[in-house]
Amino acid sequence: MALTEAGYREFSAFLEKSSGICLGENKQYLVSSRLRGILKEKQLTTIDQLIDILKKDVRGELKSKVIDAMTTNETLWFRDAHPFEILRNTILPEMKQQNRHGLSIWSAACSTGQEPYSISIILEEFKKKNPKYSITGDKILATDISHTALSEAKSGEYAMLALGRGLDPAKMKLNFTELDSGRWKINSSIASRVNFRSLNLKDSYSSLGKFDIIFCRNVLIYFTAELKKDILSRMHSSLKPGGYLMVGASEAVSGLNDKYEMVHCRPGIVYRAI
Repeated sequence: MALTEAGYREFSAFLEKSSGICLGENKQYLVSSRLRGILKEKQLTTIDQLIDILKKDVRGELKSKVIDAMTTNETLWFRDAHPFEILRNTILPEMKQQNRHGLSIWSAACSTGQEPYSISIILEEFKKKNPKYSITGDKILATDISHTALSEAKSGEYAMLALGRGLDPAKMKLNFTELDSGRWKINSSIASRVNFRSLNLKDSYSSLGKFDIIFCRNVLIYFTAELKKDILSRMHSSLKPGGYLMVGASEAVSGLNDKYEMVHCRPGIVYRAI
């Protein structure tokens, strides 16, 4: 599949402007492999031709397809155990002690739903272990830029292979129901807390409300330092005083000491809004 150097630069600029994803150098192979299906569907032979069509895509349907194709939707249940252990053993007990009820949690870049559903499972487990602490009314907002990923997440249905990636058999049997098709559906007690919504992290968060906890993990690594700082600054504005921010294991919050303080949970790190 032909992709000229000029075409790669132009496509990279389009992708960064549209989604914030920064491809960097020498990722032509990634672009070619991810867009192969779209080129075949549109009967195109080069990505340069696709770029020309994108410029005329007034309705944005092709743009959405391209972003979907270029978005990494690789995820696991309870991915990187520490954030979920911190939620279970540190944050929820603290908020119980503060007598906070009806927690509001945002799972940013939620992909196909594993993270927000994992969070909801933790809340359900905490509720059962602390029956005197009513957590009725807790809400999880899950957002992603990919319409395809959101559609799968909203269905709450997963193949056994997908469930096996991070979910132990006991949790699977307790929180999922096997369907006649052989797929497994998340139980309504877990799914009812989660609301899915399309959102580009470059856009405004003002309509989302305020949150006690924000999970923004394994997505900041795809952005430039400037965009990352902008996103984290605006997320701070979306946190309630003393609220918590979770980022990925390979990500850090730097240059924002006036907004966040690092909290060592041993193991794991979380950031508290100042």
